[in-house]
Amino acid sequence: MNERLFFIDFEFSMPDASLNRKGFFPEIIEAGIVVVEQDAIVKKYSSYVIPSAFPKLTERCKRFLKISQSQVDRGVPLKEVVELLDEMNQTKKDRIITWGNMDMRVLKKNCEEAGLAFPLQGVCIDLSMEYKRFFGDKNQTGLWKAVAEYGKEGTGRHHRALDDALTTYHIYNLIEKDKGYMEKAEPTTIGDRVDFSKLFNQMA
Repeated sequence: MNERLFFIDFEFSMPDASLNRKGFFPEIIEAGIVVVEQDAIVKKYSSYVIPSAFPKLTERCKRFLKISQSQVDRGVPLKEVVELLDEMNQTKKDRIITWGNMDMRVLKKNCEEAGLAFPLQGVCIDLSMEYKRFFGDKNQTGLWKAVAEYGKEGTGRHHRALDDALTTYHIYNLIEKDKGYMEKAEPTTIGDRVDFSKLFNQMA
């Protein structure tokens, strides 16, 4: 079986800043998954997900994500998303790529709370950290800001799970292309670094 890349993005519920919800934890309310084999997208998945511990979305969450309660209510149970991921990711050779580490942390927490086994076997990669190391940034950069720094545009709308997953795939390709340039680049010689014609003119 060929190595596959999974680009995953989740949107989460969030508490109102003015409310102290005892025991609150973020729940997945939208899932976007892009599966890539041999540089081609072979599967895309998008669905709203019904939160169970805190089923009513806060006004802050709806306003920030531009998502309605009715959209989430018509979603699928978390179990369905977990079973799909388990079915798709059958080998440790696969790579699970997200922008930031919150997606995997929230998925693990949600699985624990729901009594479900964590479904992913592949190697989890935080692409935002690779971007940070590659460009020597001091701070982590937001996904869509990183795309803008490349002079590109994101796919679709920010904070839509599938659009963010596709944008993560897009910037992954840009980073990999830059890595390829870096690996092929030959080391400079002293002749490349010094303009001898100017040096000789100064000595004349």
